[in-house]
Amino acid sequence: MFYLSRINHKLRLPPSRLALPIQEAIHIELEKLFLDKVIANLGLCIYVYDIISIEGGFVFPGDGAPTYTVVFNLVMFRPFVGEIITARLLSSDADGLRLTLGFFEDIYVPAHHLPNPNHFVAEPVNSKKGIWFWDFNGQSYAIDDTDVIKFRVQNVSYPPIPVEQPKESKPFAPMLITGSLDHDGLGPVSWWFAEEVEEDEQRIQKMVKFLSSDNF
Repeated sequence: MFYLSRINHKLRLPPSRLALPIQEAIHIELEKLFLDKVIANLGLCIYVYDIISIEGGFVFPGDGAPTYTVVFNLVMFRPFVGEIITARLLSSDADGLRLTLGFFEDIYVPAHHLPNPNHFVAEPVNSKKGIWFWDFNGQSYAIDDTDVIKFRVQNVSYPPIPVEQPKESKPFAPMLITGSLDHDGLGPVSWWFAEEVEEDEQRIQKMVKFLSSDNF
């Protein structure tokens, strides 16, 4: 889920930073440039891990700031396909679910990747929003925001920046994660804990019945 990525970057250091030690000044500028930003095919920058080398410091004609060649490591968030991650529900509508990790919220589980069979119950006021339910053994299990949700990463994409967007479209996201709940053990963790508790109760009842019988 998290990786170290080595970056080689030419950095212009503003004159206002020159009063600081060079390592500290460059670290501040790197955080300003990369922190919470998505780099295509590398992921979301979480932290500037360390600075490996600083070279240069040339001042080009007509510019009052030095430019350095900096090699450094970034901690990147980039899940791989097939990875199991826990998240929480951010929103639910007729198209599927949107999940959040707290620091990253562009995780979508489309309706065709929800546990099957299922059904959707719309809100009375807004029919687009509502709650999804998994139908299993004659019971319906809700997917709501009160539980931790396990999902499987189906795809990680880096959409190109659009020239313009329709008014009703969702905000542009430079990195999108598509997830799935349609596998054993996925979905709200309470589903599976409840199943384990029920199985334990059945085993206990069988044991009590056996111990109280004449065969023991």
